[in-house]
Amino acid sequence: MKKIYLIAVMLLFTLKGFSQGSPDYGAGMKFNLNEDGSKYLRVISWAQIWGQYNSDRPLDGNGNEQADLDFSVRRARVLMYAQINKDFLIVTHFGLNSLNVDTMSPTGKGDGSQLFMHDAYVQYSLGKDNAVGGGLHYWNGISRLNNQSTLNLMTLDNQRQAWATLGLSDQFARHIGAFAKGTFGKFQYRVAINGASTNNLQASTTPVNNGPATYTGARLLGSKEAGRTYAGYFEYGFLDSESNFLPYKVGTYLGTKKVFNIGAGFFSHPNGSVLADAAGNLRGENVTIFGLDAFYDVPVGTKGAALTAYALYQNTDYGKDYRLGTTYETGSMVHAHLGYVLPGKSKTRFQPYVSYDERQIDALNDNASQLGIGANAFFSGHNSKLTLEYQTLKYATNKSVNTITLQAMIYL
Repeated sequence: MKKIYLIAVMLLFTLKGFSQGSPDYGAGMKFNLNEDGSKYLRVISWAQIWGQYNSDRPLDGNGNEQADLDFSVRRARVLMYAQINKDFLIVTHFGLNSLNVDTMSPTGKGDGSQLFMHDAYVQYSLGKDNAVGGGLHYWNGISRLNNQSTLNLMTLDNQRQAWATLGLSDQFARHIGAFAKGTFGKFQYRVAINGASTNNLQASTTPVNNGPATYTGARLLGSKEAGRTYAGYFEYGFLDSESNFLPYKVGTYLGTKKVFNIGAGFFSHPNGSVLADAAGNLRGENVTIFGLDAFYDVPVGTKGAALTAYALYQNTDYGKDYRLGTTYETGSMVHAHLGYVLPGKSKTRFQPYVSYDERQIDALNDNASQLGIGANAFFSGHNSKLTLEYQTLKYATNKSVNTITLQAMIYL
């Protein structure tokens, strides 16, 4: 009987080493289940806490003015993955998001304060570099940002419209279905066929006669006609190869790798949206999203400086004149962000950055634009950092919304 023991391995990184850029974290917490470590359980935990200032917050539900300063738990997560050998893997990921004074509940049993499952999937290897699996998973299509890890974001948060199906056909950017992923030399791929959620952000919505499309196909037309979604993302790496052991894409390597990738992806949901004619008769309309992107992340010079650049074009068709709040709309988007790790030999590193995106909105025949200016202070790579960001959003003819956010993040 082989002894079960806990090993906490602490290794200093090199340029080709740990991809998160921490000089302290190393291999993290790993429960080895045999002597050579081929059977193991790995545990990762992280939290992101926000303090956010906005002097133009709307009135609350009772018509009262809201405080300028608000606090929230943006994310609190635990991720575990384990294997009994290299041919089998199980991934479990749970936590909560955006807990604040309006979503808390007296005894922690309200919807907003509940832990829920983010990922729960199994995977089977097909040789060294390819695998298939199934369950609640994050092997998404469209773009790098639609597969973004929240552990190593360069900007304060992900570009929201890039999580283009979140709450519409899935559970918080995760579908239930089957996937295949792998590598052929410099080429990586991920493809999936999934079920479409019937209980989405428009669970109580019906289309208006001769009105815009609603994302209600799976519920109103049934699973046979509108119950499947299809996704894929494909990329070619010209420099160092990135890991695709887990689905989560790195936001910035802080100079620990040299990466230049170009990618293309898609999401398709036949009859995912619904239109009603003048008589109220329903018909399905296909949802189609595709993206083209490029990611560049390299060390610069010899004093620890590093450059991160990313650009995305996304074309989104949710159906005729579709719009949901200021988050989802049929139209197109261009997004880019750029960050620079300042040179220096200190353990604390600083990374100023800027992001910008422009969205074209079919239903309004108008645009939305968003600018973010911020900086990261890395005390131990991504494992301990502060992020300060100013963001301004101009949505069509609406008044600009300006927000300042300070985030404290630790992950172990």
